[in-house]
Amino acid sequence: MEEMAAMGGWAGIGEMLVAMMPEAVPPLKAVLKDTGVDANDDMMMIGAVKPPKEHAFVAAHQFRWLLSQVNYPKLGDLCWLVIPCALTALDHWSPDVKEQGMISFMHIAKNVKATELSLYEDAILDACCHNIPADDELWYRVVEFSIGSRYDRVLSEMLGHLERQPLNKERRVAWLTLIGPVFDSMGLFLLAHFRLLFSLFFQWIHADDDRTVLLVLERVHTVIKLTWIRKSPYTSRLVDELVLLYKESATRKSREMMRNHIMEILMLLQK
Repeated sequence: MEEMAAMGGWAGIGEMLVAMMPEAVPPLKAVLKDTGVDANDDMMMIGAVKPPKEHAFVAAHQFRWLLSQVNYPKLGDLCWLVIPCALTALDHWSPDVKEQGMISFMHIAKNVKATELSLYEDAILDACCHNIPADDELWYRVVEFSIGSRYDRVLSEMLGHLERQPLNKERRVAWLTLIGPVFDSMGLFLLAHFRLLFSLFFQWIHADDDRTVLLVLERVHTVIKLTWIRKSPYTSRLVDELVLLYKESATRKSREMMRNHIMEILMLLQK
């Protein structure tokens, strides 16, 4: 490809791809749009040809690869072209295509200015919220993709979804692992979500797997630091749950780590 770029008079591969994108991206978007109806959807017309899923899969991968070759600041000039295509991938029925759309959006978010994304803010936020109920294998990507969007609405949607599936280990671990930056950014605004937040914390703090418990303790510590939980109606219940967990942890492999976290939280509550 370096030879192609040199023959075309471009300074490098990135510059060549930037020049090619206005011609390369629209056909890929068209494929994603044309195959965007699930062949198993009851709303499809009788006798309709089954959408060629493999075509959409290839197009999504090609788009994601093209996008990954263009970085800041050049990508900002292409928002008008690449964001609609990424949104089309996110709206696709195939989880494989959706995943490529999420990866594409994460690259876009890292390589363009916030002002360049502002025109598409509502559409991106809607895409985040619509994909929260996605398949289990996509949940990690959904959370990772969503932490860069407007926090309040996305957090509300996620908590509501997790409340309906509190026993789904993969989803809760992914969420607990990645949600830290959202908590940090929201600060005191987390108070508006305490009911659902602590309802889940109180369930998960006694989960069978040590990883979930440790992650919950870390997130509880963060929430206490960021808010006035000492004066919250949840404080007494939290202390009771922590004391109970301290006793239960005697049979856990990670009991020392758990007990250290518990003591740190209790000391923080007393400050």
